[in-house]
Amino acid sequence: MNDCITRGAEKTVSYPLALRIASEFASSLVVCFAIYAVSTLGTAMYGVNMAFVAVATGLAYMAAAVVFGRVSGAQTNPAVTLAAMLMGRTRIVDGVSYIVAQLVGAIGAGALIVRLLPTSSTLTAKIWLTPAVNGFDDGSVSYSTLSSVNVTFSIALAVIVELIGALIVISTVLRAMDQDGHVDAAHTGFIAVAYGIAAGITYPVTGSGLNPARSTGIAVFAQNHGLAQEPLQQLWIFWICPVLAAALVSLVVIVSQMVLNPRPASVPQTFQNAVTASDTDADGDEDSVVDDAQTADDAESESAVEPDGHVEDDESESQSESDEGVETH
Repeated sequence: MNDCITRGAEKTVSYPLALRIASEFASSLVVCFAIYAVSTLGTAMYGVNMAFVAVATGLAYMAAAVVFGRVSGAQTNPAVTLAAMLMGRTRIVDGVSYIVAQLVGAIGAGALIVRLLPTSSTLTAKIWLTPAVNGFDDGSVSYSTLSSVNVTFSIALAVIVELIGALIVISTVLRAMDQDGHVDAAHTGFIAVAYGIAAGITYPVTGSGLNPARSTGIAVFAQNHGLAQEPLQQLWIFWICPVLAAALVSLVVIVSQMVLNPRPASVPQTFQNAVTASDTDADGDEDSVVDDAQTADDAESESAVEPDGHVEDDESESQSESDEGVETH
């Protein structure tokens, strides 16, 4: 039976796990395909336009949140799901299922875009895929421009920008998320802004990862296509940075709640029941002791009365004998 949670006049339905997993799969597929399409078709044909990529990225995540937010929360990003799990807004089993669905959706989007891209001896897959993959140094989207002046974006810069971008995204999404892991449609604009800003910061350096599923989906199918750097060799950084950001955001939120809203340690219900039962038993024992004492007192009183009764009987018998003696005389 589906549980219904009512908050004011709004009613949120908890959908079956299978439907929520399908929602995360569809959300990841749509978002990643949109980003891959913008990065390949748009960038390869019209040149690198950071504003275009940032706006498209933000709108893609916003659209997913509007469509799928009431079903599964449209977390779409394994790092966001991990943060929700750490904060108790998403159950462990649900979260792991979401992450698997997100990865499968991203890989499906990568397979679809690579399949649809037209190629020839002149327009190769390398030209299409280079702007879409995430990387640094010679794997950066800006490598061809920077190499002409003999500089590259180092791994340190890649880590910093990806970490900052992920912090912006995760903290904003968690703020827009309720305690059940759902995103209200009224807050999706903030998610779009967060992803847009983060994409603007990270795209020139790394191609804007921010989402481990997004980085993985295209890396799998861009491998062995003659890129300057094989994407899978640098994929690890696009997992570590978002995961680290998720842990940091969760830690800060939990510590802040503990400091700002301190609560006394609550006694477990089982312990309370045990204490209540023991108190009841103690009261019962005391009552039993009182009853036993009262019974003993009553018994002593009866014992004290019985001798008097025997004395009265003896006196009556003596009086009768005296009367008989008088009559005889």
